[in-house]
Amino acid sequence: MELHILEHSLKVASIEKEGIQICTHGLIKLAFLASKTRCKFFSLTETPEDYTIIVDEEGFKELPQSEHISVADATWLALNVVSGGGNASNSQPIGVTKIAKSVIAPLADHNISVFMLSTYQTDFILVRERDLPMVMHTLSSEFTLLRVVNGETFAAHDLGVTNGFVNPHVFNHFGFSVPRPIIHPLSSPSNMFCVTSLDPDTLPSVATLLMDVMFYSGGPKESGASSEDSSHIRFFSFSLIEGYISLVMDEQTTQRFPNNVLFTSASGELWKMVRIGGQPLGFDECGIVAQISEPLATADIPAYYISTFKFDHALVPEENIQSVIGALRTKSTAQ
Repeated sequence: MELHILEHSLKVASIEKEGIQICTHGLIKLAFLASKTRCKFFSLTETPEDYTIIVDEEGFKELPQSEHISVADATWLALNVVSGGGNASNSQPIGVTKIAKSVIAPLADHNISVFMLSTYQTDFILVRERDLPMVMHTLSSEFTLLRVVNGETFAAHDLGVTNGFVNPHVFNHFGFSVPRPIIHPLSSPSNMFCVTSLDPDTLPSVATLLMDVMFYSGGPKESGASSEDSSHIRFFSFSLIEGYISLVMDEQTTQRFPNNVLFTSASGELWKMVRIGGQPLGFDECGIVAQISEPLATADIPAYYISTFKFDHALVPEENIQSVIGALRTKSTAQ
């Protein structure tokens, strides 16, 4: 297995809902007019609280300075696990549960915070740039480390840097490892979600619709939910990374698109969300992704995982949601 360290230097930012109008010029340019920018990594995720933006330095220049924009105090680098060669965007998706034990858990054990972005194509693990030497040292025994520059891969060498922190595994009296505690509240909105993509050549034909979905369809009635359904939430994610588009939206929103525009899996799979956090999570706490992904990996349940500025979100197959919630809440209340 290869661990690719992508060349993008990334910023993670939050745009308040009431401030989105001053940012739409730059966001529309980043999403729909990629040829007019030098941006190669752009992601926008709307939640009930705000918009989370993940963008490289070139793309960040397109956003205005504003009191409505909060920027995480770090530069982030994107890592990608690739099986059998290839690059991040055209490899088969590994899934966050497939890398839970080999990447997510070891980083949590070494007190290294991660920020996750799952897309239709692959999973990106974001780490602070200053933590990269420790990340490389932690994962070097499991992976071939490669830097990606202009699409070419070059060997990246472990410098042996460590932060000296190792979270020892706790064992019960039977000799089994004690699961990582889940310490944040969990909820599951009523929406069912689709993870999909589209051909970039068809983007102009649905640009007006996508702009409406991104910026102007904020209420539950527009998205097809009953006004009495208080557990239906607003969630939409658009990523344009190295020319590949990824979309996460609820089932009602996908029905607004013309036939044969969105990619679908052969099974037409729908996903349910587990939302993590009662209060904003912040960026310094380690192990949140591991708390969720490790039990899912043990149960062999696939999942997408999207971190946002305030909360985290895991998407699991619709048929697994009750067992997932039950298992995670059991681990939470057992602590």
